[in-house]
Amino acid sequence: MKTKLKNICDFVKDKISVSKIIADNYISTENMIPDKCGITSPSSVPTGIKVTAYRKNDVLVSNIRPYFKKIWFAENDGGCSNDVLVFRAKSGISPDFLYYILANDRFFDYAMKTSKGTKMPRGDKKAIMEYIVPVPDYETQKKTGYLLSLLDRKIELNNKINKNLEQQAQSIFKSWFVDFEPFGYVMPKDWRMGVLSEIAEIQSGKRPPLKQTEKTETANIQIVGATSVMGFTNNYNHNEKILIIGRVGTHGVVQRFNCPCWASDNTLVIKTNYYEYVYQLLKQIDYNILNRGSTQPLITQGDMNKVNILIPNLQILIKYENIITTLMNQYENNKKENQCLSVLRDVLIPKLINGEIDVSEIKI
Repeated sequence: MKTKLKNICDFVKDKISVSKIIADNYISTENMIPDKCGITSPSSVPTGIKVTAYRKNDVLVSNIRPYFKKIWFAENDGGCSNDVLVFRAKSGISPDFLYYILANDRFFDYAMKTSKGTKMPRGDKKAIMEYIVPVPDYETQKKTGYLLSLLDRKIELNNKINKNLEQQAQSIFKSWFVDFEPFGYVMPKDWRMGVLSEIAEIQSGKRPPLKQTEKTETANIQIVGATSVMGFTNNYNHNEKILIIGRVGTHGVVQRFNCPCWASDNTLVIKTNYYEYVYQLLKQIDYNILNRGSTQPLITQGDMNKVNILIPNLQILIKYENIITTLMNQYENNKKENQCLSVLRDVLIPKLINGEIDVSEIKI
């Protein structure tokens, strides 16, 4: 059976006082991660009177630029900004199944086609509720949601492992190069202060020859912006292990890349033989001090070259690189596995939802 989305769920319009909102239960489009990767901690909480309330098992979808595919299956009660749509399953509809209905690429394509605005398209709420969806019996809904959630749970587990690996690398960096713990809590005499350009090469990114939001066979190279991948193009300007930070606008986010990519003109690209050490150094910098912009933040290549850093002796640098590279190789392997799992999930979602794969024999 097929029906309209409005027949299986409601838009939540309930409000909650901001006095009950903390960082752990506030969702805005800014702290929702693209490509169905959940949420991260918000940089701030609202200062108004009330925001939209959500409950555990509601489905939250960012209504700005639907092509970013920002969606989250609520794990707790809380509040969200007006730019986030809250869907609640009606009686007889599995919340898990509703989540995967909305996580289907077909839904985001529909939301984009019926959206309003060009520069910053927003989903049309009325049109969204007219979206046609298949509705199998409740048991099939539960089994479909369960099977797909297995993939998402593995992705989530890998993300937690990677977070732990990053914390280990940060801890070792602090122990060696901030507290000098292995060296009797005193900086070794053969270490010195220098500038970033002594151990790293810094370049400015460039405007891509072609930019589009969707990945295709001819445009499948990631365009990297100040904080994340911002589209796709048909060529690359870097095909080695690099670090990328924002140059114009948002800055302070350090991104790791070891694949063909196009670093856009609002970024700075850092190349170095001491990748893991420089990665941690970049995360320690106070970029606000380097800001030269008036209307928007601006960091120059020249200023980054002159950033003061600690330069240990070569033996210690190599030892640190070897230890952390082992950790981060596992990090990269988990990241690649997640990419494969995400592709598999997105292929299975429409097949399972539309009944192309029979789940009736599966016991849960």
